[in-house]
Amino acid sequence: MTSIAALICDCDGVLIDSEAVAARVLVRELEARWPGVAVEPVVMPLLGQRIERVLGGACEALDRSLAAHDVAAIGAAVEREAQDAPLFPGVLAALEGVALLKACASNSYTAIVRAVLARNGLARFFGERIYCADKVAKPKPAPDVYLAAAQGMDVAPAACLVIEDSVAGVSAARAAGMTVLGFVGGTHVGDAHAQALHEVGAIEVFDDMNTLPARVAYWTRKVQAAQAASH
Repeated sequence: MTSIAALICDCDGVLIDSEAVAARVLVRELEARWPGVAVEPVVMPLLGQRIERVLGGACEALDRSLAAHDVAAIGAAVEREAQDAPLFPGVLAALEGVALLKACASNSYTAIVRAVLARNGLARFFGERIYCADKVAKPKPAPDVYLAAAQGMDVAPAACLVIEDSVAGVSAARAAGMTVLGFVGGTHVGDAHAQALHEVGAIEVFDDMNTLPARVAYWTRKVQAAQAASH
């Protein structure tokens, strides 16, 4: 019988409010290159994917193109400005209040995520259990990074509870066979985002990290009860 044994958190948009910074930089840089083009409505739904995929998606949707040096420059600008993004209120206490084994699974690069966690006092919660897209074959929305996290912790995917803020992230965790809670506390999140997370498989959506320990306890009991009822 499987019950929840591990909590896996995305980094950007879940632990730190960096997706708002990324969105602002992406829109600014693309508008500078494509004057008069309505960039923001195209960029916002693509957040949560690797920057190069966001830019590729924007090019495809808007029938535009970017040179390789532009992609590199925009990526560097996002990375540079997102370094100082703040923690979400309540994150430290929330992680302290959850007794499960914890991992971080991100679409970013390992070195960047390690630096962000260390700078914000979060590294102690995750230790070496940091799994990023640069270490797997395919980034989110593929399940690779979440499957790597489960394997690295020696925990069955069905025993993992995931906190995700993006459609790509929720899709990835669900494809890995995990239970997912959607987080919509980011300053970049619009009114339709909660529904979008529900539609791709989040069983619940919340916007206050202070409530995380109670939600984890609730869904741990629910999953265990469902497993017991099926046997």
